[in-house]
Amino acid sequence: MLSINNLSYFIGGRALYENASLHIKPKDKIGLVGLNGTGKSTLLKIINGDYQPTSGEVQKAKDCTIGFLNQDMLSYQSEDPILEVALEAFKETLALQAEIDRVLKQMETDYSDAVIDKLAKLQDRFEANEGYTVKAKAEEILEGIGFNTADLMRPLKTFSGGWRMRVMLAKLLLEKPSLLMLDEPTNHLDLPSIQWVENYLKNYDGAVVVVSHDQEFLDNCIDTTVEVSHGTLTTYSGNYSFYKEEKKERMEIQQNAYENQQQMIKQTEKFIERFRAKATKSNQVQSRVKALERLDRVNEVVDDNISVNFKFKFSQKSGRDVVTLDHVSKSYGDLKILANTSARIERGDKIALIGANGKGKSTLLRIIGGGEKIDGKVSHGHNVIKSFYAQHQLEALNVDNEILQEMVQAGSGKTETELRGVLGCFLFSNEDVFKKIKVLSGGEKSRVALAKTLISEANFLLLDEPTNHLDMQSVNILIQAMEQYEGTFITVSHDRHFIKGVANKIWYLENHQIKEYLGTYDEYIYWKSQIKEEESPTNFTQKEKKEQKKKRTNTELDEAKRELKKKGQFLADVEDRILKLEERKSTLEKEMSDADVYSDADKLEKINQKYQVIKADLLKLNQSWESLVEEISTLEETIS
Repeated sequence: MLSINNLSYFIGGRALYENASLHIKPKDKIGLVGLNGTGKSTLLKIINGDYQPTSGEVQKAKDCTIGFLNQDMLSYQSEDPILEVALEAFKETLALQAEIDRVLKQMETDYSDAVIDKLAKLQDRFEANEGYTVKAKAEEILEGIGFNTADLMRPLKTFSGGWRMRVMLAKLLLEKPSLLMLDEPTNHLDLPSIQWVENYLKNYDGAVVVVSHDQEFLDNCIDTTVEVSHGTLTTYSGNYSFYKEEKKERMEIQQNAYENQQQMIKQTEKFIERFRAKATKSNQVQSRVKALERLDRVNEVVDDNISVNFKFKFSQKSGRDVVTLDHVSKSYGDLKILANTSARIERGDKIALIGANGKGKSTLLRIIGGGEKIDGKVSHGHNVIKSFYAQHQLEALNVDNEILQEMVQAGSGKTETELRGVLGCFLFSNEDVFKKIKVLSGGEKSRVALAKTLISEANFLLLDEPTNHLDMQSVNILIQAMEQYEGTFITVSHDRHFIKGVANKIWYLENHQIKEYLGTYDEYIYWKSQIKEEESPTNFTQKEKKEQKKKRTNTELDEAKRELKKKGQFLADVEDRILKLEERKSTLEKEMSDADVYSDADKLEKINQKYQVIKADLLKLNQSWESLVEEISTLEETIS
């Protein structure tokens, strides 16, 4: 569908990409990963045509359409309600609707056969475009990513940048391009919305390329990982967890090859040095010199996974009770956040406060920190020293300070050597510590602000979305820091990988009350799934089945029938492709068993490469076939 061939892209004298290649097939779900600054977002812009490569080419099929969600869309403004903005995805269908309305108006005075025939053709095209369901689809997606029904008619300009980005995402999902490219789509989504997008992308008909620092998100919605590193693109045929394991194995093999080669090089160099002056050995010496010059050098492995050791110092340990909330209520006008709720934080608690946006998580964090007026009482325990991290702390950094200077002014009393050690843990080493705050990226500023929070000697931390703007490496460093932290903390986060790594207790807000689960995030998710399963009616009596069937509308049944027909056609296409691949696989197996082939190593290797590709394609197609059969079975039950 789309091929990147021998791509090179230079910024100044630096090669961001050099002879990089990638092939994107229909239905591929690709996660683009790598350290910040390696060029992930740049690659998406090259594919989209925003940037032109220095050399190489990007080729795409004629019928390939591209939809691109990027951070530049944050600035988009409109007076239109968000539902209408999302519906712009159906330009042709909306134009048909407008034309139908015009013809219906004309028919008030003109009943000619030509006008009636025109209306019939327009309505046929409108129905073929599923025009009667576009509004329902737009509402479903907007509500799926977090908007309330009442929000749908609010003008786009009345929403913050993050919420406007959600509208742009909804519009792209409705357009259904054959290649959907998403640059950090989870940055502005809460946990329920992230999970909704995951499920949507897993079942998306086209190809997807996504850049994200959310490891759990990548695990749940991609089947291929492409690493951007040292100007190249390396493909791993699995999700992010598979990539980590596979990369570890490849690195071990590469390191062994490097060490073996280095040993051989040293032995050869010793031989050259020893016999360079001897005429009887001159031919052998020259032969070895040329061999070294021709040698394809194996690079030493550079491990991007950093293990850090934080030394937290508390001037005093807090009492057993850190914070007590007693019959707390909080409202903003008619908007109720908390209602007569109580809770307690004890020393050693590592709490993740989770849930949908708008429920009051950040407000609760500020209440605990003493920054909100409330009804009720919030008490802080004996010797509690708190430190609060939130996004606004990035703005509190003195932009004219150097990084090290900013850390010194934090007033922790640590020496320059100790501060350099902390900054090294947060990826600021050597001369980096003398960079001005104003030249740092958003992620780098976040790391500085987090470092300041962690050196404060506080025994109680309040962290509001600490992983925002951090890449995967930085998130993993923060997890290690929080694992080594012996104090108490509560964090608001939508990053499940981070929550899993640090939390021993889960808080969530329900019916304006603080609810608590005493366990890890994985245990909490399992507990919630069990409750949902128990509450879900799975066995109906015959009478109940009839009642359920009566409640379905004709529209829903028609939609299910159309979907069944589409899935059936797709299943037939998949079966045809499987049959052709099986025949091709059988042919290759016969070729490999031929004596002339298996005695020729090069020929055998080429055929084996084709064979492995076909095996992988067959595996994916058979998985698609199984999924389709299940979906068709479910649709048939719905219709019956």
